[in-house]
Amino acid sequence: MINIKENEKLNVLNHSCAHLLAHAVKHLYKDAKFWVGPVIESGFYYDIDLGDKVLTEDDLPQIEKEMKKISKSDKLIKRIELTKEEALDMFKDDPYKIDLIDRMDESSTIISAYKQDDFIDLCRGPHMNTTKDMKYFKLIKVSGAYYKGDSKNKMLQRIYGVCFETEEDLNNYLNELEEAKLRDHRKIGKDLDIFMSHDLVGKGMPLWLPNGAIIRKQLENYIYDKERKMGYLHVYTPCVGTVDLYKTSGHWDHYKENMFPSMKVDEEEFVLRPMNCPHHMLVYGNEIHSYRDLPIRIGEFATDFRYEASGAVKGLERVRCMCQNDAHLFVRPDQIGEEFKKVVELILDVYRDFGIKNYKFRLSMRDPLDKEKYFDDDDMWNEAENKLREVLDEFGCEYTEAIGEAAFYGPKLDVEVKPAVGPEVTLSTCQLDFLLPRRFELTYVDSDGSKKTPVVLHRAIFGTFDRFTAFILEETKGALPLWLSPIQLNVIPVNNEYHLEYATKIYDLLKEKDYRVQLDSRNEKLGYKMRESVMKKIPYSIIIGQKEVDSNTISYRKYGSEETITTNLEDFKNLIENEIKL
Repeated sequence: MINIKENEKLNVLNHSCAHLLAHAVKHLYKDAKFWVGPVIESGFYYDIDLGDKVLTEDDLPQIEKEMKKISKSDKLIKRIELTKEEALDMFKDDPYKIDLIDRMDESSTIISAYKQDDFIDLCRGPHMNTTKDMKYFKLIKVSGAYYKGDSKNKMLQRIYGVCFETEEDLNNYLNELEEAKLRDHRKIGKDLDIFMSHDLVGKGMPLWLPNGAIIRKQLENYIYDKERKMGYLHVYTPCVGTVDLYKTSGHWDHYKENMFPSMKVDEEEFVLRPMNCPHHMLVYGNEIHSYRDLPIRIGEFATDFRYEASGAVKGLERVRCMCQNDAHLFVRPDQIGEEFKKVVELILDVYRDFGIKNYKFRLSMRDPLDKEKYFDDDDMWNEAENKLREVLDEFGCEYTEAIGEAAFYGPKLDVEVKPAVGPEVTLSTCQLDFLLPRRFELTYVDSDGSKKTPVVLHRAIFGTFDRFTAFILEETKGALPLWLSPIQLNVIPVNNEYHLEYATKIYDLLKEKDYRVQLDSRNEKLGYKMRESVMKKIPYSIIIGQKEVDSNTISYRKYGSEETITTNLEDFKNLIENEIKL
């Protein structure tokens, strides 16, 4: 989906259309006063004070009609330059504009406004030439917004809209919006009973429902098996740590604003952990290690807590409580290249299994001029960054370099995935770290008997199970592959009086094979139960009627297909076993 804010032509067009919106609102609601109307990625909005009038989406068509009327009038849009005194006099009855003017830089001698017919508003511009330039627009929604974003202030009305140069572009965009709604994991999560949220628990703290717990457990089993075969050692560590732990790691100085506040218990001061590396450093340091022991790969499915602004939290995608698919690889310097290569291979292997094809690599580097954010050791940074470059070059991977995006302790590889809708998301990461092992005084005994400091690779293949689940739900629209579906099979008797006994027998036989199967024995019509099975996106609906009872068979319909196929139970089990193995 196009970023309107970053497109120069569309930016000007949408900002002009925001004024067209305000112009129309002023015609319809004479006492309306306006705060700001900026361009955003998805179009524009305007914050409006309408007194006691509360807009609903039913009011938008009338506003659009007035906008079209003004657009057709083809009024010139004129830039007007004012002194601060003139601006204060012109908008003397509008407290919102007075506030804007009062806060303008004193060095600015000229304040600009834009006038179209009987409407004028402050604006830096630029704008289109006439109101007729805004032909193809749509008002999307209306919501409440606090003045200046402060909940202590008055609630204003915020109207969102979008404008394009052609009708085709507008229609394409609106179709994309509809597709995005269908793919929104929050809607899918609610429809399929995957997760919920509740104000009593708190924003950004999702609750995984039974169906969601199955999905998450399946993902955990999947990646656990891959890691175990690669020699990972899995641990469990507490989801809190002392403030001193994070002072030792350096996170207290560099990451404190993203952490929850500390809490005192007896004589200790604790904090909810935002990451797991400090704990894993201590796990490694619990024993004496020889150079022969390395690499040591410590993995954990760990619950972490990070402060996200309430306006930023979103379903499972952006949360305050998350479970990371985390691991820390302790290696000798001569093993960095090979271990980093194995991490990249694992990422690519997982992406193949999930059909993820549209992704790119980003190498996040330090800003050498920023001595506050980044540990000041040029040799360490140069060595770390060069090691990652060498492996990616050897792999033949195309990648971009992002200066100033590294963690404070080392460079990192981010894999940015382009979803079916919406902006790119970072799923997998791998970070090289020479610093934390020094801070925790970690060592291994080298071949000559001397003590050396290991290097650590921080890596997360799924990133978090939360974000990865959100991504997969949106990619599949909730129609998950058979192995991942919470309910794999739905046995539906046509008539309970005649077919329930045989349907129950089929259900029991499938249940014994450890398939996730349900029996829909409600006294409802077959059509109703089939529609609900489709709505719940269950991969296979098994229909049991008189024909199936008489012939000791089953009939099934696969999700997405209108074809009903009759077969015996053994052939059906072979079919789904082969599909699960894919």
